[in-house]
Amino acid sequence: MAVKQQFTSFEDAIANSDLPVLVDFYATWCGPCKMMADILERVNVQLNGQIRIIKIDTDRYPQIASDHRIQALPTLVVFKDGAPVDRIEGVLQADRLVDRLQQFL
Repeated sequence: MAVKQQFTSFEDAIANSDLPVLVDFYATWCGPCKMMADILERVNVQLNGQIRIIKIDTDRYPQIASDHRIQALPTLVVFKDGAPVDRIEGVLQADRLVDRLQQFL
């Protein structure tokens, strides 16, 4: 189950994580983003605490989306040690996403 958390800043959440961070850039009006939300729940269960998942609503935080050059939704960006290491645009099924994330765990 996803847990809502507040961070001082997006950068702090990424840089200070002891786990790889998967950031889901989404919008509430985006149909594929809603599909991705269910997929991320399954991925979170499968990876059982090996990765942190953060969701960023691009309508509420447009500057963060701009800073990370988000041009399509949904876009997933994997951060490790505070740096982006992978980027996925569009919907990816849970098993394929888990396979892709394995290299960063």
